Amino acid sequence: MVLSFGTDGVRGPVGSQLDGPAVRALGLAVARRLDADRVIVGRDTRHSSPELARALTEGLLRGGLDVVSLGVAPTPAVAHVARLEMAAGAVVSASHNSWTDNGVKLFSPGGLKLTDEVQAAVQAEWGVLGRIDGPTDRSVPEDAVDNRWADALVASVTPGALSGLRLVVDCANGATSGVTAAILARLGAEVSEIHATPDGRNINQRCGSTHPDDLQRAVVERAADAGLAFDGDGDRVVAVASDGSLLDGDHLLAICAVDRLERGLLHGSTVVVTPMANLGLRRGLAARGISVHEVPVGDRYILKAMESGSWVLGGEQSGHLVFGDLATTGDGTLTGIQALDAARRAGRSLGDLATQLVDRVPQVLVSVPVDRPGVEVVAEVADDVAVAAMELGDGGRILVRPSGTEPVIRVMVEAVDATLAAVVADRLCAAVRRCDGHGSGGAGLS
Repeated sequence: MVLSFGTDGVRGPVGSQLDGPAVRALGLAVARRLDADRVIVGRDTRHSSPELARALTEGLLRGGLDVVSLGVAPTPAVAHVARLEMAAGAVVSASHNSWTDNGVKLFSPGGLKLTDEVQAAVQAEWGVLGRIDGPTDRSVPEDAVDNRWADALVASVTPGALSGLRLVVDCANGATSGVTAAILARLGAEVSEIHATPDGRNINQRCGSTHPDDLQRAVVERAADAGLAFDGDGDRVVAVASDGSLLDGDHLLAICAVDRLERGLLHGSTVVVTPMANLGLRRGLAARGISVHEVPVGDRYILKAMESGSWVLGGEQSGHLVFGDLATTGDGTLTGIQALDAARRAGRSLGDLATQLVDRVPQVLVSVPVDRPGVEVVAEVADDVAVAAMELGDGGRILVRPSGTEPVIRVMVEAVDATLAAVVADRLCAAVRRCDGHGSGGAGLS
């Protein structure tokens, strides 16, 4: 079975859907369909990543491309080097998924997301190739040391911009382990790490951006000014205020948008968001003269809109923020630096500034596992969604969509009345399970 590309590359269970022969074939498909001579390859810290990165490299080499391996590296580091070298990029990672999954993210020459046309061509070629056994006859390159991404992040703000700040970072036992703390320290911060000892199986395990509870406790216990929690490959981040309260991508986007507007750096006074953006963010930006341009969920759509509108900032509530003048993809470490620097220059703590800018409307987010194709299930619950939307009226919003990265349906209900939002979300989750063929069962928070 050949996997299909989702909103962020290809992803699936290791062994049953994704293994060496399949990824080797993907590498050859990329070599044949991507207009590139060189590919920058990185990987996260999962148990399967070294083997799959080697297989991917073998496929690329078999297709006649040169490969530079960065070893364990955050996704934005690979994209940055690809941008500087005008090379293509590939990252073996399943982002925020558990260690039992893995995947491949691809970048066109210059560190850009693949266009729909190129992605379709790679997908079609991969489908024809299927699986390729055996290594290439060319030697696989050793991992290279490249500090240019770290240097660029340090140079994105003034020297010592974070001096005196006490920070805690949760690296999700992933690719930012040891790396992000060193970058923040170069900017003057006093940094301590948690979940920064990857063993191949503990990536994203009850930690990181999807499980920030430990970070919230650590920030309070260590009397830190703020905390940052990353996902496994480091392209997203959520923050924690000094009192332990959680600050998601909406808060960070508001901080950075207003800061850039005040400095004359927000082109068109516009930011790009997805339907998940909280009404509180939309109101907060509007009050300061900032418009929002909405696109479907997925950073590829954000990037496409930013390019077409010549806008420089966009992001998702999950913590994927893109600074178009500084990077070609989401970058959790860059986002953290920009938000902390903005708060420092405003003379406010990160938490105080976030709550001043965003008065969140209660929002319930739930992920419901499904066995059937998500698009089919969503279509079948359309009537349930319509009834719920009428119940909420103008005082709320509903979004029910299939995930582009996991076999789940995302249910989002937003309402001024938190109790009503929870009741409506429960009802819609039950409808999803019913249409999927499950009469009951729990749903995990997204």
